[in-house]
Formats: sequence, structure tokens, C-alpha cells
Amino acid sequence: MNRTVSRYLYLVRHAEALPDESGLTERGRRQAVLLGRRLQDVPLSAVHHGPLPRAAQTARLVREQLTKDVPLDVSEAAGDYVPYAPEKHELPVESADYLLRFLQQASPEELERGPELARLAVERFTRPVDDEVHELVVTHNFLIGWLVRDAMDAPKWRWLSLSHCNAALTVIRYTPGRPSTVLLYNDMQHLPADLRWTGFPAEQHI
Repeated sequence: MNRTVSRYLYLVRHAEALPDESGLTERGRRQAVLLGRRLQDVPLSAVHHGPLPRAAQTARLVREQLTKDVPLDVSEAAGDYVPYAPEKHELPVESADYLLRFLQQASPEELERGPELARLAVERFTRPVDDEVHELVVTHNFLIGWLVRDAMDAPKWRWLSLSHCNAALTVIRYTPGRPSTVLLYNDMQHLPADLRWTGFPAEQHI
């Protein structure tokens, strides 16, 4: 009998950052600690994080709360980048101009480099495994949107319509022979009300 094993990918946007993005605010540190406490008994085999300080500090604080020693791994593929820049004809007519203006904030170098990093992220964090694996990736809004879009087989541009709060949790399960499954998205149950919805525009708070 064939044994089917799953990969569980835990995705987290870094906690609330200082205005200069050199690290976390006090609220951000509290968010990271509470997230780590929520994950403390998950059988994580690794905590991956992007190279920027806000992601690295979040990952360290989360790891400190875990009940076993879990390696930290810094990865450019878990960094902050534009994973895919669509052409206008790919976008809905009513929102194409708005989305293209948003992408103009990225430099040509970022737009060129992002798709390769996104390809590496999919290859590294979603490929099949021989034994059940639980891994945490502390990253940024764009990559979470890209991986959720990929898991749902949505059009490539759809990452642009997905937003994630600071220190919220998304979990995707990958099982051979089955569709990938988004088990949680933007879940904040580990955070008290005053720490939720940071990183979102005020008009989108619920």
C-alpha cells in the first residue's frame, strides 16, 4: 500500500515594523511572541525567513517560544519582492490601470528579479516530501499572496488582490494526488483585538 505524506506550509507576514523598517515595534514584538506561543507545539522542522530585519526579528521571536530547538534558515526566496508583473491584457478591464499603477512602485530590477525568486520559492516550499513535514516561512505580503494563488491554481495576476495582516497565519497542505488545500488564511485568533489588522489600510479593518 502506498503511503501518502503531506507537506504543511505555515506562512506568516512579519510582525508590525518600525517606520524605517529596521526592526519591529513594541506591538510587533508582542505579535511575534504570541504567534510563537500558538505554534509552540507544532512539529516544525524549520523556520525560514527573508533577509530583511523585520522578517528576521519576527522569526527569532517566534522560534524562542517553540518547545524544541528548530533551525532558522534565511532565504532570499522568502524575501520581499514582486513575484509576477502582469501585462494589461491579463487584468480585468475595470481594475487594470489601478493595478499597473501599483506595480510602477517597483524598480525595473525588482520586476526582473522577482519571478525567478518566486519560482525558487514554489520549488523550495511546495515540492513533495518523503515524510510529513511542517515548515514555517516568515515572509512578506507579496509572497504569501503568490503561494496562496499558486495553491488555488488562480491566474498569475491574482496575487495582487490578496492581503495579509502582520503576524497572521496561513496554512497550506500539499498532498500528492490531491489538490493543494488552504487550511487557514490570514488567521489572527492568537492576537488580542488591539494587535489585529495591523498592516491593513484602516478602511479594510473588520
